[in-house]
Amino acid sequence: MATVRIPDYITVHLGAPNDTSAPNVRVPFADYIKNVASSEIYPTWPETALRANILAQISFALNRVYTEFYRARGYDFDITSDTQFDQKYIDGREIFDDISRIVDDVYNDYIIREGTVQPLFARYCNGTTSTCDGLSQWGTVPLAEEGLLPYEILQYYYGDDIGIVFNAPIGQNVPTYPGVPLRLGSAGEDVRTVQRQLNRIGQNYPAIRPVLNDDGIFDIPTEQAVENFQRIFNLTPDGIVGKATWYKIKSIFNAVKGLAELESEGLTPEEVERVYAELLREGDTGIGVATLQHYLLVLATFDNTLPMVEETGVFGPETTAAVRAFQAQQGLAVDGIVGRQTWNALTRAYDAVIASLPPTADASELYPGQFLTPGQEGANVRALQVLLERASELRDFMPPVLVDGIYGAQTEAAVRAAQAWADIPQNGVVGPVTWDVIVFLADPDSNVT
Repeated sequence: MATVRIPDYITVHLGAPNDTSAPNVRVPFADYIKNVASSEIYPTWPETALRANILAQISFALNRVYTEFYRARGYDFDITSDTQFDQKYIDGREIFDDISRIVDDVYNDYIIREGTVQPLFARYCNGTTSTCDGLSQWGTVPLAEEGLLPYEILQYYYGDDIGIVFNAPIGQNVPTYPGVPLRLGSAGEDVRTVQRQLNRIGQNYPAIRPVLNDDGIFDIPTEQAVENFQRIFNLTPDGIVGKATWYKIKSIFNAVKGLAELESEGLTPEEVERVYAELLREGDTGIGVATLQHYLLVLATFDNTLPMVEETGVFGPETTAAVRAFQAQQGLAVDGIVGRQTWNALTRAYDAVIASLPPTADASELYPGQFLTPGQEGANVRALQVLLERASELRDFMPPVLVDGIYGAQTEAAVRAAQAWADIPQNGVVGPVTWDVIVFLADPDSNVT
């Protein structure tokens, strides 16, 4: 089961969402829950009632954070202090000792609906001056006095199909926007997230078609779907997923799935399963590591302050040293681990090198910095075709290619033939690893068997 991280900090807006005069405060998540519980419920209640209420408050807040409910609407906070919208938070208030003790015990536990991942939007009300479909705060007291355990109290209000996630990991509250626009030729888990979300949104908005392969490659169909989405929701239809489009997609996805509602379609573990690694570090292997090494090698070729690294697909000590050197050069945390910030910096640096090179024969053999897929056109496709045609003249297993700058069936067949020879996935997509294979096959001095 995929587990949601508990944010180390949460940003609270001290007013209604549209009250621009109200300040934001950033507080540790556990302290936020202690404040809410001290403001919403009474420490004299039975402990089982207190625990049930606090678990509901934790889940409510985590749902806001996980769905980026407010950030997806353009706000710069996670939750408000206005009880018309969220939970009561009184900045600087006294915290009750019993509540503090309970929160310290359960702040990294939360409620889910069985078979789903997202924290339950555990709606509640006081049960006296207001009632709702969720938990009644005052109603938990007699249930506790009857001997019900916290989980049984929660089941009474939210149904028998709930579960509790215990001891969830704690991590930094990082916005989901990848930090750089996604466009034709981009690749990775962020692209795959967009594809999955657009496919689900398309069930409610059929004009978003085509249905996408959620393979994490930003291809022509993905670009078309993004453009269609942008037209429907009054965004500039450029086919690029910048910050505004990213959060609009997320907001509409949350809405059609009902993720910020008590009764929700929910997210299954399969829907949030990753294909691409979140981090690359020493000991990792595979195409992702080979891609990283390709970028590092090219950068080192044009910058002698960076160490050279071989493209082995194995993240060893030499790759760690190269990553650390790059991170130090870029003013990043020097940990030798490739996360989002390091990866974005690598790709920006690589793109800058490619853009600065004159259009010589040697430069045309460098990977252009974007994945090439069927349907694409332009100079990068033409450069690929020149290499494929040269390889076809040297290797019997490589079919001929027409050099026309259009990635059609003939080009795809040649790419797949190169991938088959190299025993890498035969998907017709040209990333750094496949590009290097094709450059190798196009070199008459290469020893090909």
